[in-house]
Amino acid sequence: MDRVDLKPPSDEAGRRADAYAAAPLLNCLLREVAEPLPPAGEHRVFRLPGTGRLLRVRAGRRPAGPEVHAAGAWHRLDHAELVKLVAEELRRHTGRPCDDLPAEMLDSRETVAALLAARARATPPADPYLRSEQSLITGHPCHPAPKARGGGPSAAWLPYAPEAHARFPLALLGVREDQVAEEGDTSALDALGTAPPGYRLLPAHPWQLDLAAHALAPAFADGRLVGLGATGFDTWPTAAIRTVYEPRRDLFLKFSLDVRITNDIRRLWRHDLLALTRADTAVQGAFRAMGPPAAWLPDRGYRTAAFAFEELAVLVRGGLRDALLPGATALLAAGLAEGFEGSPLAAAKDPGAWWEAYLRQVVPPVLTAFAGHGVVLEAHLQNTLVAVDRAGLPVQALFRDAEGVKLLPDVSRAAGWERLVYCLVVNNLTEIAGALAEHHPGFDPWPAARRELARNDLPEIPALLASPTLPGKTNLLLRWTGADGAAARYLPVPNPLAGR
Repeated sequence: MDRVDLKPPSDEAGRRADAYAAAPLLNCLLREVAEPLPPAGEHRVFRLPGTGRLLRVRAGRRPAGPEVHAAGAWHRLDHAELVKLVAEELRRHTGRPCDDLPAEMLDSRETVAALLAARARATPPADPYLRSEQSLITGHPCHPAPKARGGGPSAAWLPYAPEAHARFPLALLGVREDQVAEEGDTSALDALGTAPPGYRLLPAHPWQLDLAAHALAPAFADGRLVGLGATGFDTWPTAAIRTVYEPRRDLFLKFSLDVRITNDIRRLWRHDLLALTRADTAVQGAFRAMGPPAAWLPDRGYRTAAFAFEELAVLVRGGLRDALLPGATALLAAGLAEGFEGSPLAAAKDPGAWWEAYLRQVVPPVLTAFAGHGVVLEAHLQNTLVAVDRAGLPVQALFRDAEGVKLLPDVSRAAGWERLVYCLVVNNLTEIAGALAEHHPGFDPWPAARRELARNDLPEIPALLASPTLPGKTNLLLRWTGADGAAARYLPVPNPLAGR
């Protein structure tokens, strides 16, 4: 493999950025490729089968301190050296090269460094909901490059980064009326400004407008598009980056963004937009049948320009006020897993009571939607909001993002169930359980999770509780092999529910 330079990071800021960037990459490597060996003290030891090297890390939900064995001793790896090690291992393991992913891994680390520096100068939002949405420095805990921003200079993306506590106005465009394409209820867009006669208002994400400037230049030149300045108010980017929230209007807007974030270029793709109404209608029907407290934030409709259908698409999502229980505060589940100032998970005095309340709110709606309505919610951490009461106990779950919803029989029941288990159990419950266990050493969250799942009479539940493994998504191998980000592939990971 490439030579490993055996030197530590040079400063504390660099070490922090390395640690944040290394943890999810190590999680991927250890889940998807490495072969575990007997542990040694506080370290977990692994053999990398492609290169035959030995790797050890400090154990934990976020593995740290990677070291490689060479010349009879263990040597610490910084993030750049870890990327070299992973790249050589994957070349040997898969038998194929990949130039893009190592660059994304390095970009992800540089992004983390820029975010940490920006956060040191920024003021977090006072609203705990917005604080939870803007807390994800690690991001996806099992992705090799969760913070990559397309390799561009930080000046291009930092003004729009939720992790930097950004807030910004939206650009406003006018689209000539004969060029407007829309479906559903988009009336909220017309209240954001004033379009000239013969035009319809279309808000745009400023970063996307910069990215698509060359492609849009002819439309500005011939009058199909006109610039109308910017909104007179700021919006707050949420964890999804391309989705923003305007608290006074209680309005979520989701935009296209021609940047690869985790596995996909984050456009609002035409095929997804055309399927939006059907998916959202099915989910709304499921939640109406369930009744409160579970809630769905509906994707009401989209508007775009026919000549730039995907580039300029904006989706209107329902807000929080009509969905939240009185007196409850919504928080992003991913923020609870990662941690933020004022998190009720970190402050929970009785982890068992808090966890059982979380399970009661999150698990039944997902299973009921599947069992009774053939709806597969993508109930991972970024699509799940948990509302807490004044004591910090979960009292409600709110779900979002019709783009990720699957419907039976569009997918087979087996494939839908596998996706449900991955999103709900592996991605969501495992991370929340791990965060609780970190705050309360010795706490075992899995008997309660098993009881909550067993209350449902779905025919798949007994096998889930008995299986020694669960489906773990292979984000590292997906990206290395250049697979479509939507083509999820899974490998077995240990099932903490089994034998409890």
